[in-house]
Amino acid sequence: MYQVPTGFPKNFLWGGAVAANQCEGAYEYEGKGTSVADINEFRADLPLEKRSNAEISTSYIEEALNSKTGIFPKRWGINFKETYPTDLKLLGGMGLTLFRTSIDWSRIFPNGDELEPNEAGLLFYDKLIDEIIANGMEPMITLSHYEMPLNLTLKYKGWYSREVVDFFVRYCKVIFDRYQGKVKYWIVINQINLIGHESFNHLGIAEDKVENLQEAKYQGVHHMMVASALATEYAHQVDENYQVGMMLCGGPEYAATCNPEDVLATLKINQMQYFFADVLLRGYYPGYAFRYFEEHGIKLEFAAEDEKILKHTADYLSFSYYYTQICDATHDEPYRNKALPANPWGWTIDPLGLRTLLNSFYDRYQCPIYITENGIGCYDQLEEDGSIHDGYRIDYYKAHIEQMKEAIKDGVDLRGYCAWGPIDIISCSSSEMSKRYGFIYVDQDDYGKGSQKRYLKDSYDWMKKVIASNGETL
Repeated sequence: MYQVPTGFPKNFLWGGAVAANQCEGAYEYEGKGTSVADINEFRADLPLEKRSNAEISTSYIEEALNSKTGIFPKRWGINFKETYPTDLKLLGGMGLTLFRTSIDWSRIFPNGDELEPNEAGLLFYDKLIDEIIANGMEPMITLSHYEMPLNLTLKYKGWYSREVVDFFVRYCKVIFDRYQGKVKYWIVINQINLIGHESFNHLGIAEDKVENLQEAKYQGVHHMMVASALATEYAHQVDENYQVGMMLCGGPEYAATCNPEDVLATLKINQMQYFFADVLLRGYYPGYAFRYFEEHGIKLEFAAEDEKILKHTADYLSFSYYYTQICDATHDEPYRNKALPANPWGWTIDPLGLRTLLNSFYDRYQCPIYITENGIGCYDQLEEDGSIHDGYRIDYYKAHIEQMKEAIKDGVDLRGYCAWGPIDIISCSSSEMSKRYGFIYVDQDDYGKGSQKRYLKDSYDWMKKVIASNGETL
């Protein structure tokens, strides 16, 4: 007789997640090439909702590379490349059993198309991974998290060019071979469905190098999915213990009303977010995607071998969860639900949406699930005594962890959870430091100024108790 779970499984992984480009710094150090993230500029003169790098032209790239006055915070991050031993000790001391980070592709293959990797870059990740393990955490490694070598944009056309598939798979093979026996959990492509808000960072396609940008984005994602399947196939050949996952930026989107037309419009929008996981977890393109491409005049090129390659599916689904939106039949894109509270950047707070999404995903795929990003960006105040009272962050996590527990009771096979940015890092979308997520405060401002000293927030001790109780003490 089936027993309804009473809480988190005993082997549940409590983790934190960062991205190399947002924390490491060390721009052009030890042979590192320039990545797409290294030209993300911080613009304090723009309103919060406009501070992103969705679409970029080659002229902007040249200006950024030659700029003497622009502010590019991801070039210095939080100096994690030097501070990682002490930072990981703090994170391990909180009780984390999982630490997700990425390997910066441009640190391993500076131009992306070399035949041999940069050994200095690999030596850094040797030490980093060893330190993660030494502090009691399982490493979860993302292979592509907005760190594509910029040369692949300029010399080719980013992921739109089929050649990039081979370049990426070569890089993946180096990493899979190198860390056999040390890393078990992998994510090939971060948030593979995020081709709107972060399209340039994600795909490396300069808008003026293609005739039809929307078509080019889907062609680029197709190449990404082929590369993911090839990487997954190779990983399973290297080590049968490797668990290779795929990752979505999660929703869900709600219908604005009970009008059947709004419900159908919402279904269609959600389908085209599920589409990426349908391919990478089921191994084939769904019919609704082909209809979408036809109705939007999108023509994709498939190589003869692609259908067979895509059969090499991922072992688990992972996703990020930050907010939900609403849809209706009169809008092409989802939009903010003003009935929900939000952070200063307009990201709505919807804990129940996390339970809804977990159930939707598990019903659809019936595979292990990891939440690999969840958190809230806020302005934090460092007090004179070094304290940071972030009760709002505690409230956020408490509500979301409660809904995770409810989803597990629903039967969802949820195996791990990563709080996003467990230590303050540079914001992905806006390249600012003041949008803080961490349990650990980094004394640094949007311009890279500050002592860089680390301080523990109130949420640090709270989360430590949560982990120690395996989610029972909230």
